Formats: sequence, structure tokens, C-alpha cells
Amino acid sequence: MEAELMPELPEEIARECFIRVPFDAFRTVRAVCKLWKHDLESPSFHRLRKSAGLARPVVALAQCDPTPLPADKAKQQSSHSPLLYRISLFEPSTGAWSSPPPIPGRSHGLPLFCQLAAVGRELVVVGGWDPRTWATSDEVRIYDLVSGAWRRGARMPGPRRSFFACAGSEEHRTVFVAGGHDESKNALRSALAYDVAADAWVHLPDMERQRDECRGVFARGAFHVVGGYPTEAQAQFTRSAEAFEVAAWRWGAVEEGKLEEAGCPRTYVVGSDGRAYMCRQGGQVTVLREEDGGAWRRLPDLPGDLRAALQLVTWEGALMVLGLWAKGGAQVAYVLDLTEEGEGKRLQWRKVETPREFSGHVQSACCLEI
Repeated sequence: MEAELMPELPEEIARECFIRVPFDAFRTVRAVCKLWKHDLESPSFHRLRKSAGLARPVVALAQCDPTPLPADKAKQQSSHSPLLYRISLFEPSTGAWSSPPPIPGRSHGLPLFCQLAAVGRELVVVGGWDPRTWATSDEVRIYDLVSGAWRRGARMPGPRRSFFACAGSEEHRTVFVAGGHDESKNALRSALAYDVAADAWVHLPDMERQRDECRGVFARGAFHVVGGYPTEAQAQFTRSAEAFEVAAWRWGAVEEGKLEEAGCPRTYVVGSDGRAYMCRQGGQVTVLREEDGGAWRRLPDLPGDLRAALQLVTWEGALMVLGLWAKGGAQVAYVLDLTEEGEGKRLQWRKVETPREFSGHVQSACCLEI
């Protein structure tokens, strides 16, 4: 006899209740019984949850822990980085902040300048620098937000690279990587794809141009690599972009003038509506919309207590900016409800309540749908 999900409740009603469990209760639900753990971690649960419109965004951050390191750990890392970075999670629908368990065996925290990519319910941490030695890392770690478990992925092949473009595709269950620079500071044209399910890397065709410190996003079936600069033009950012079309397995033509201005493309993101957003060097956030004839349009000014915008994150109907507080080094965050624009309302930034333990500097960010 098949076990009942919730005894004395019809299976259909029990299932409707189960798929409404909030993300912050997953850990508790998993611990109730083997049946609930198995059901919660099954792909069918998440397909049903998503089809019912119950999936919710979870923002993942590679964030510095603002708590001072214990004396013994600080002494171990004093010759290089005294900072410890970790994963922080923010749930926009509830305002809840949390931190998953650290990567096993990494008491020194996340690699500096690592990249985060969202692939379904899994968060993939790629590359970075070892905070103890500043050596470039080719490590890959995957965190399953549902099971709450970390696992090690296959190492990134080829030259060890830093400051590369990186983005995940839920549809293809793949993380794409391109550009950056090698350990001799040579800008790269090479690109890779990591199949998360198969735990395997494949080489992609090279881009047409070298792109160091470029930005990667996945949108409309393609991996877009924007900005960056070649070896001979250090820090002279370009406005161009290239896109790898997955179905055709090739790079499209270089698109000149993709960015509004020649600057670091770190804040460039593309929303679920296909619109591009970016923070200009002057601090204004702008949006690129096809209905505006391909022109960048300015969004409402950022609040005055935000000294510098460091990251933008999008999910359906919203845009989040993370930056430095004008009166100190603490991290502050604001969210813009983009759905209000369609209702004829004036868009306004809303401050996110951030506990002190989640006020550290953010190096990279992405958004998952759980």
C-alpha cells in the first residue's frame, strides 16, 4: 500500500498543501519523514509548484561576513585577505535573509571574485581566487537549495581564468563561461560550457574578440558576453557584445554599441521581459527597451544614501540594486517594482530591510526560482 503524503487527507488536497510550503520551511519539512524528504526533492514537486504559479525568487549573493574573524583564523589569513566570503540568500516575497551551510572543508570561505550562476534549483560557484594565497582557482561547487547539500563539480578546464563572463541556463542545465584573463594577464577569447547534470565541461568556439572583465547573461536562447577589453588596452572597456546561439552552436556577429557607455559592465543584467538594465558610471540606472527604438531610458534616481551601485539583480517584475551606504562601508539594497509601470504608477525604489549580519560587501549575485 502506497504511503499517504498527509494521512486522512485526500491525496489531491494533501498535494495542494504540500506545494505551498514556503522556501524557508524546506529544511524543516525535509526532516519530518523520508516520504516528505523524497517528495520535496523530486523534480515532479518543483514542476507542479512552478505550473501552479507558486515558485518564488531567491537571490543568492557571494557576500563578505561582516563579523570579525576569530583571532586564529585572522592570523592564518593575515598575509593575504582577512575577509571571509559566504553565500547569503534573500527571499523578496518574505523579506527573509539566511545563510546556507558553508562549503565542507573550506573554513576560509568562498574564493574571492568567484562567479555565481543559477541553474534550476542549484547554485553553481565557479572559479575565483584562493583567499589564503590569491592563487587563481578552477574549482566548481554546486549547492542544491532544496536538499541543502553541497557537492564538488568537475574543475574548469583550460588556462586558469579570472574576471570572466558567466551565466546559467535552466533550460539547458548549463553554465556558460567566456573571456576573462589567464594567469599572465592575457585577455581571452575562449569559452566553455558546463553541463551540471552530467558534471562535464565542453569547449565552445572562440569569441571573435578578447574580453577581459566582461559580463555574461543568458537570454533568449543565447549566452551574451558584453563589454570587456583586449590585452593591449587594459581597462579601456568597449561597448560591444557577442552572443553564443546555443541551438546553432555558434557565435553571432559582434554587436557594436550594445552598451550605453564604455565602462565596466558589472551591473548589466537582462530581465525576464528581455529588457536590459545597467547602472551608469554616474549612478543612474537605465533600461534598454525595444519599444523605445533600442534607446536607453533613465529610471528613477537611486536614493541618496546609496553611494555606489555594485550589483543589479532581476526577477520577474522587479529590479534589485545592491551598493555601498553613503555614510559607511555597509551594504544597502533597494528594489524597484517594475509592474507598477504598467499600472500607470510612478516607479519608486523601496529599501530592503537588511540585518547587520547580511550587510557585508557583495562580489557577485544571481537569482533562482524555487
